Order: sequence, then structure tokens, then C-alpha cells
Amino acid sequence: MGLVMISERTTSQRAFIGVMSLLFAASTAATIYWCASMSSMHGMSMPGGWTMSMTWMLAPGQSGPRAAVSFLRMWVVMMVAMMLPSLMPMLMRYRKSVAGAEAARLAWLTALVGFGYFAVWTAFGMAAFPAGVALAAAEMQLPALARAVPSAVGVVVLMAGALQFTAWKAHHLDCCRAPSGRGQCRTLPADAATAWRHGLRLGLHCGYCCAGLTVVLLVIGVMDLRAMAVVAAAITAERLAPGGERVARIIGGVAVAAGVFLIARAAGF
Repeated sequence: MGLVMISERTTSQRAFIGVMSLLFAASTAATIYWCASMSSMHGMSMPGGWTMSMTWMLAPGQSGPRAAVSFLRMWVVMMVAMMLPSLMPMLMRYRKSVAGAEAARLAWLTALVGFGYFAVWTAFGMAAFPAGVALAAAEMQLPALARAVPSAVGVVVLMAGALQFTAWKAHHLDCCRAPSGRGQCRTLPADAATAWRHGLRLGLHCGYCCAGLTVVLLVIGVMDLRAMAVVAAAITAERLAPGGERVARIIGGVAVAAGVFLIARAAGF
């Protein structure tokens, strides 16, 4: 009986890794396709020498709700591609902490944790889109505001880098990296409510931990494939590399330097 259970667990684990790999590949391919589609659409040249992305502008005849749904679809797929590498270890820890669940139920509960996790990121996207559209509208109507954008982007990047050095960042990074996670040392019950709450908790810790880097992505170019790759690599490195807090500080130092450079360039130095 024991050998049968071990065999079932091994098969289940292999199936989990296979499904996650396929999901990552599909989401990455879709993200690359959408980014290529967006790059083929010319943005709007703005006072201050920068170009506004079409991400924040409604297409002719497109309603606000329809544009929001389109953005959320792209946002969720992009988040899956970016966050799945760092989410997988957390899902594997969850699977080990659930006792007495057969393979099919464990797969369903794992999926529910993932849904809860990405529900948090979906909520973040739902908040970001109207804010981005409103800011874009204001920038198109107020040339002085548009001219201040390059400097403002530098300030945001600098502040995001500084956030990497804070105890707040270290706390949430530790929650994401801890071998057993915060409050996950005990065995978890194999029920849907616990799985959903667990996913939400992971998503909130991850959202807090990645807040600065995510804002950098939003201001640099939410559908810019290069910016996305850099931010995704930074998030994955600080989660999975040895000495995560040290890695986070290195990333913070790079971001601070980039912010200073962007501010200086905007000022004409």
C-alpha cells in the first residue's frame, strides 16, 4: 500500500510539473504575440519627447468596459507567464502540506490555490487600468503634465528601487521564500475553502513583495517585451536564487541607478 501511494504521488507530481510547463509555454507564447501586436501599433507622440502606449487609449468605437476586458485578458495571461516560475515552488510546498488527498482531489485543490493567487493579480489589473486610462487622458489634455512624465518615470523607478531595501520588502519576500511559508508549517486540510484562502494569501504576499517592480513595469511599458522580461527575471531571481534578500538589494541598487539616470536624462544632463 505504501509503495502504491508513493507511486501515485510521484505520478501526480510529474503531471503537475507537466501541466505547469505547458501553461507557462502557452502563456509566454500568447504574451509574445500580444506584445508584437501592440508594438505594430504606433503610439502617440507626447510633449516631452516620449510616446504614449496604445495600452491606455481606447480604440475608435471601443467602449470602456470592452477595453477593460481586453486589457484584463492580456494582463492575466502576462501575469501567468511572469509569475508562474516563482509560484511553482509555493504550489509544490502546498501540495506537500495537504494530507490524505487523492491525486485527482489534490490536482483540483492545487488549481484552486492558483486561481486564488491570480485573482489577486486580476484585482490589481482591474485597479491599474482605469487609473492608467485616466492618467493618459489627463496627459493628452495637459501638455505641462505630459512634459513632466519622463522625470516622473525616473522618480517612480528610483522609489521602487529604494523600496527593495526596506524591512517591509524583506518581510514579504521572506513569506514568499520561506521553506514552509508563513503559517504553513502545519498540515493543511484538503478542502476547497482552505485552498482558496491559501491562494489569496500567497497572492497578497506576492503582490506586496512585487509592488515596486510591478509599478516599474507599468510606467516603463506594460506591453514592452523587454521590460517584461527584465522585471520577470528580477522577480524570479529574488524568489529562487540563494540569498534572496541580498539579490533584492542588488536589484534595488540597479533600479535606483536607473531612476537617477532617467531623471538626469529628462533634465537634459
